[in-house]
Amino acid sequence: MSFMFAVSVLITYSLEPDDVRGLYWNAEKTAKIKIYRAKNGKYYGKIEFLTEPNTKAGTPKLDPENLNKDLISRTRMGMVIMKSFEWNAGEKKWQDGTIYDPSEGKTYDGYMYFENDDLSTLQLRGYVMGMTWLGKTSQWEKIE
Repeated sequence: MSFMFAVSVLITYSLEPDDVRGLYWNAEKTAKIKIYRAKNGKYYGKIEFLTEPNTKAGTPKLDPENLNKDLISRTRMGMVIMKSFEWNAGEKKWQDGTIYDPSEGKTYDGYMYFENDDLSTLQLRGYVMGMTWLGKTSQWEKIE
């Protein structure tokens, strides 16, 4: 009896809030994003690596598509593109955050989760106007 209990404990895995922390390839494999927990307990993601960090002219890539003209001169490297995600244990997802897409210059509402508790692939859903069905999901591969 105790052997069966031990086996079931090993098979059953419960997600923890910090399971999302780590380094990920974005879906296009053009950037590595580090997801971390900030002092406020929420989760953020910033660009740690770009496959092409510079323009053809050799200058760092900036944020020219940003709708906020005060931010178009900031560099993409080190840019925080995910903000304020909170862990929801009941739904096993990180929610109520925002995702910034530098290629479009737009910020989306978002949530993220691991499908079937597979910690190797993060599902990241961005949507608009509070309608979760009106958006898209991308899969990020966990590197470390």
